[in-house]
Amino acid sequence: MSKRGIALAAAALALALAACGKDEPETKPVLTQREKDSIFANSTIPGARAVKKSMTVADSATARQQRMMDTSQNP
Repeated sequence: MSKRGIALAAAALALALAACGKDEPETKPVLTQREKDSIFANSTIPGARAVKKSMTVADSATARQQRMMDTSQNP
């Protein structure tokens, strides 16, 4: 096979491979900071228990604040 034939075959192969690619880019789901912290809190990484505890305390404080707001709005 001549050099020209090899070049044409390589060009045809490159075009065929390029045509097989995905048109849509793969998108990663975007995680919120809360979701990232939750994943970290449930891992075995050192310090994960502290993250889980702080999330629990923050949830409790938010729930307590919401209860106080609900009772203050009711006559």
